[in-house]
Amino acid sequence: MTIQHAFNAIATEYDLLRRILIPCFDNFYQTAVDVLPGDRQAALQVLDLGAGTGLYAAMVQSAFPNAAFTLVDLAAEMLEQAKSRFRQLHRSPQIIVADYAKADLGGPYDLIISALSIHHLSDTDKEQLYQRIYNSLAPGGMFVNADQVLGQTPALDQLYRQHWLSAVQALGISEGDLAAAYKRMEYDRMATLDAQLNWLQTAGFDNVDCWYKNFSFVVFGGQRPN
Repeated sequence: MTIQHAFNAIATEYDLLRRILIPCFDNFYQTAVDVLPGDRQAALQVLDLGAGTGLYAAMVQSAFPNAAFTLVDLAAEMLEQAKSRFRQLHRSPQIIVADYAKADLGGPYDLIISALSIHHLSDTDKEQLYQRIYNSLAPGGMFVNADQVLGQTPALDQLYRQHWLSAVQALGISEGDLAAAYKRMEYDRMATLDAQLNWLQTAGFDNVDCWYKNFSFVVFGGQRPN
């Protein structure tokens, strides 16, 4: 089964366990919105890479009601859920079913965002994507990635994994849902936070930072200079 098929198959149930599978859900996503710069009434052009069900994008849309969104994902069924979510906000984003690791990103955008998606790419594809994101941003534009990272050492990575398992079990995850989560995690190809911050700097980003970190869950990014 490909990653596309795996996520299409769970599209309608994907969001049901988000607050369990992401034990730090509120702080994680709130930070990913709070770090966004500029006038909240601005008519921003926003690209969401690996938009999935539109969870993060809809949070940003609520914070920036005049923003126009382009949502890109491999899984068409996930994007159908995103359409439904945006209809509740009375908005109609542009929907593109594509592999953003290969597709032309277009632009220029004022903001490019991603949540829990880029960690599925190889390190080479991540590094190349960060350069392409930089090239697709308008001067002064910002990139924010809310994602998961590999521990800097094997011992730290084992700590991250054990902490996550203990947290989701404490929140009451069922054995079936846990097994399904582990199955999806077979597609993970995480990189360390330090490596990714370095790739952003190499691509040309300014103000590169990690604004939030809870074991493997991080919010990081940077800005294209004016």
